[in-house]
Amino acid sequence: MELVEAIILSVLAASTPLLIAATGELVTERSGVLNLGVEGMMIVGAACGFGGAWLTGSIFIGALSGIIAGTLMSLIFALMALGLAVNQVATGLALTILGIGLSGLIGAGFVGERLTPAAQLHIPGLTDVPLIGRVLFGQDAFVYFSIALIIGVWWFLYRTRAGLILRACGDNHVSAHALGYPVLRIRTLAVMFGGACAGLAGAYLPLAYTPFFIPGMTAGRGWIALALVVFASWRPGRLVIGAYLFGAVTILQLHAQGWGVGIPSQFMSALPYLATVVVLVLLSRARTGGSTAPAALGTAFVPDR
Repeated sequence: MELVEAIILSVLAASTPLLIAATGELVTERSGVLNLGVEGMMIVGAACGFGGAWLTGSIFIGALSGIIAGTLMSLIFALMALGLAVNQVATGLALTILGIGLSGLIGAGFVGERLTPAAQLHIPGLTDVPLIGRVLFGQDAFVYFSIALIIGVWWFLYRTRAGLILRACGDNHVSAHALGYPVLRIRTLAVMFGGACAGLAGAYLPLAYTPFFIPGMTAGRGWIALALVVFASWRPGRLVIGAYLFGAVTILQLHAQGWGVGIPSQFMSALPYLATVVVLVLLSRARTGGSTAPAALGTAFVPDR
């Protein structure tokens, strides 16, 4: 039972940055914008988040620093892809390259330093319940925030007028503009939200998951978050399932190596990314009702007046 509890706790921790980053990207893509710079925003968020926490001694300031860093990176993307109507795919890839280099510059002075990780909740009598106590009542604030975030996004998209307008911009920006809605402003806000989530997801890594900073510590999680949005068919409910599924794959491959499974460690390390590719291929082949992606996803919009 202790082993099962340890595995579940590890899966929750590994899935949290995926869920936060993918939630932000889902809102961005629902508005009709394809931002492939999630990996770059995450790694800059990790560097700034660690730097903010290390300099101030506050996990909250560190998380806020990561959010601000991710948002500023997303504004660069918004300026190019929305303001200048540059190709969104090329801009997103450039943003990732920029983020990887910038994070190395920002985090160079923090390599080798350590932090006290984010505190975990402890409720006497509940946290100590076998198996489910620590799972439900012993997590850090990032885990609970990720659940609240996905619930809030679901409510916003499907239960509010603003969410309906955002989805309309993603499905038909010309019609939305004709009705008088500021498409570019809405998309810019969605991009900023996605950047803030990516920055927070990156900051989670050195603030709670592994309390130190190393270059490239996101290790492709931004790309997995992008794949999760497609896996979830742009629906928040499925996004939760996908995030915890891929988190489980990541953790189980580590445990498999510890158990001495006779499979090369290099293959086991590549397993989460291989699973990403396989799931996307199977999902594409199984979809019979046409694409569920927003109709205007990745299409530049230039208002005529």
